[in-house]
Amino acid sequence: MATKRIFALALVSALTLIAYAHGKLSYENYAVYKVDISTAEQLTELQSLESLPNGYTFLDYPAGVNMSVEVVVPPDQVVSVERLFRKLEIQNTLLTSNLQQIINKERPARKKAEGFGWDDYHTLEEIYAWVDEMVNQYSTVLSVETIGQTYEGRDMKVIKLSYKPGNQGIFIDANIHAREWITSASITWILNELLTSEDVRVRHIAENYDWYIVPVANPDGFAYTHTTERLWRKTRTQHNLLCYGTDPNRNFNHQWNNGGTSTTPCSDTYSGTAPESEVEVSNLTSFVRSIAANVKLSLSIHSRGQYVLFPFGYNNAPRAYNYRDLLQIGQRASVDMYKLYNKPYRVGTTADVLYVASGISVDWAFAVAGIPLSYTFELRDQVEFGFILPADQIVPNAEELLEAFVGMIDEAKILGYM
Repeated sequence: MATKRIFALALVSALTLIAYAHGKLSYENYAVYKVDISTAEQLTELQSLESLPNGYTFLDYPAGVNMSVEVVVPPDQVVSVERLFRKLEIQNTLLTSNLQQIINKERPARKKAEGFGWDDYHTLEEIYAWVDEMVNQYSTVLSVETIGQTYEGRDMKVIKLSYKPGNQGIFIDANIHAREWITSASITWILNELLTSEDVRVRHIAENYDWYIVPVANPDGFAYTHTTERLWRKTRTQHNLLCYGTDPNRNFNHQWNNGGTSTTPCSDTYSGTAPESEVEVSNLTSFVRSIAANVKLSLSIHSRGQYVLFPFGYNNAPRAYNYRDLLQIGQRASVDMYKLYNKPYRVGTTADVLYVASGISVDWAFAVAGIPLSYTFELRDQVEFGFILPADQIVPNAEELLEAFVGMIDEAKILGYM
């Protein structure tokens, strides 16, 4: 039986490699199921399914019972997975029978000559070219620095916006998970607003704080989502013939592998061979350490689900020493975001309101780098589009996030942090 299973997995992987060899993976007739986990047996089976190179993509890690996850199923596996659902009495809902139709609506028709804007998503090269253009245009306040290279040799860039010396710092990273395109799109829009907006509230936060922004914290994975596999999440480190990538947001050196991670290299939440085994994570932590003494607010931008999260995420974690302040500032962000487009954002610790996750950047920034206000944003949306957010939502999503930034900084000032 074991031999047959290994052969079957090898065959699936070989067919996948052949599909990739011909260009971008098509999700034609791929189904997406919402699955409710109610027993330990169901959890074990789903975790096993998630960890294998079988063509399935779990959009959420099955971390525990009494939670729901979404899973993308290849056309040739639909009968098998429905049989598994029946056998284990797993409650499930078919969200779509053809994921490609949703992906086709993500981006508008676009001519190459149209240039950079926020009515469409952009490649890494386009984002970097725009950053260089903005640095040239605003050279007195804007600079860009390469903080290292990725596994595949791409530059990791950080942008610094500083109007005057003596400002406290704010650090932001986006797109540490490759498929979360809305994050880098939103952050580049916000950077443009910090440079150009005439809103007095935006001018205040732009000019009275130094902003350190990593627009794409996982360049290899991000590039791969554009060329090959839209729903890729991890880095592109090769572990063996079939398994690539580590989840960079499970690879930070704080409570590493203490819940919500996998030790199987093919899993989307694989935590790596050791803390900071990923060069991308090492590059980030080295840079943050160099500025941390002056940074009071750290923001890691993710999607999806609409959450404002703060430390901690690992198993049996205690309350942060300033839990009440973190909650109050996060609630201010949520309220201000809601006022704009009535999109609710839930606030709390990662473990309390989302799921257990360890080795994550927000916990590291707080506990190791010593940044007292450390948050993760999970942007739009909650149900309808997930990671495949249509490009016409980039600007409204970014407007909400900017409102959150303004509100958080104001509340942090009231509480004496900034």
